[in-house]
Amino acid sequence: MTEGRPNAPQMASPAYRLAALDQDFLLGDSMRGVRFLMEYAKAEEALRDWGVRSTIVVFGSARVREDGPGEQGRWYREARAFGRLVSQTGGALGARPRDNVIATGGGPGVMEAANRGAVDVGAPSIGFNITLPHEQEPNAYSTPELTFRFHYFAMRKMHLAMRANALVVFPGGFGTLDELFEILTLRQTAKAPPIPICLFDEAYWREVINFDAFLRHGMINPADLELFCFAETAAESWEKLQRRGVHPGEDIS
Repeated sequence: MTEGRPNAPQMASPAYRLAALDQDFLLGDSMRGVRFLMEYAKAEEALRDWGVRSTIVVFGSARVREDGPGEQGRWYREARAFGRLVSQTGGALGARPRDNVIATGGGPGVMEAANRGAVDVGAPSIGFNITLPHEQEPNAYSTPELTFRFHYFAMRKMHLAMRANALVVFPGGFGTLDELFEILTLRQTAKAPPIPICLFDEAYWREVINFDAFLRHGMINPADLELFCFAETAAESWEKLQRRGVHPGEDIS
């Protein structure tokens, strides 16, 4: 209060709030770039604190259930077995830096199964969740300190890609296809390191995507079909990734 005149209106004004504590300001349009940077920095700091040097990214449908119909149960079991195998032998356990740490989109289904496999052997794993209109909750198996939530799909994709030593894609829908083609495009255009990409269950992928039609119509080069391989089991997936350059305990990027 100044002499002779109360200053309550000034004290209560949004303009007087510290910028870092002004939520209305921070969530405004002009601060979108700052929010984008914050989403990068928060996850980056935590991953560095945990010594995560490289990851194996696992994509797949959130709708897959352990006791689901048809092939769903097998997909879940194999995703869990893959998370367990990679976590136990790939360099996620023991001394830092940690390599080939399982990283998923953080949700249920295939993502849950891969994170669960890491828990089976006491290894850390990452969940990169996204805020959606119908809220996605994190699965119960990603390491709590490495369970992130993003507003921006672009920043989430960046974190999924930037440490990846390899990508394994289990059957999924639009979201899985989006992530798959994002990485395939980065590989095709040489905007990303030459990481191996493995598609699980060849019959499923050939049914939903006619890869040969891309080639027949001249939309891709023959060499582009060599950007990915197929596998039918967790062990085969891990074997093929290693054959294509992933080394346990080493960073290939």
